[in-house]
Amino acid sequence: MSEPQQVVAGPSTDSAPEFKVYKPSDVVAAAPPAVLPDEYFTPTAADLRAAQSQLAARTQALTNAPLRLKTTREAEEKAKRDRWPNTTIRIRFTDRTQLEKVFPSTDKIRSVYAFVRELLREDVKPIKFILYQAPNRDLKVSDLKVRDLTLAQLQLAPSSVLLIRFEDDSLNGSHVPAPLITNVLSQAVDLPRPPEVPDMVPSKGPTSKIPASSSSSSGEKKVPKWLKLGKK
Repeated sequence: MSEPQQVVAGPSTDSAPEFKVYKPSDVVAAAPPAVLPDEYFTPTAADLRAAQSQLAARTQALTNAPLRLKTTREAEEKAKRDRWPNTTIRIRFTDRTQLEKVFPSTDKIRSVYAFVRELLREDVKPIKFILYQAPNRDLKVSDLKVRDLTLAQLQLAPSSVLLIRFEDDSLNGSHVPAPLITNVLSQAVDLPRPPEVPDMVPSKGPTSKIPASSSSSSGEKKVPKWLKLGKK
């Protein structure tokens, strides 16, 4: 009687990559938006009041932030964790190649660094790099204010785009291909196009401007009654 042969499990059918790779976008620029009149960019009284209210609320929040109780902050963080248990991080290289992976929001930034380094070419792995947010927010593992915080506490949840800068500046050119291993680059797909915006000029709402064109276009100018009374 022959001994039962040991079955060696092959690659799982659901062992799809836990990340996505997007090719550099070939789209130079989107279709030009509709030309807006100068009046559209002139803030109305309502716009100014809303901006003032937002500024006052932000100032008050910053002033009262140190006074908030620890339990309140913990409750807010728990609410964020419950709402966004996962964080989607997209790493954008200088040639616009992008890596995307979903991390638990409780992970720390070192997990993102480890993920990126694992997919770099062997000759590039020893080279240090920094992940950052534009314009100048570096997320260094060596920074005590960064390394011990979760992705949620770093305000990266539910999704964020991080840029990468290598210590070797020759890897940072916009025409330098992303230094990823061949197996990773072969999985690259086109970046999904954003939804198209309808070609229309947005309305700023009702205004109280006097329609001067109506009086000039008609052959007869209408005089208000109060003005007629004043001329008598």
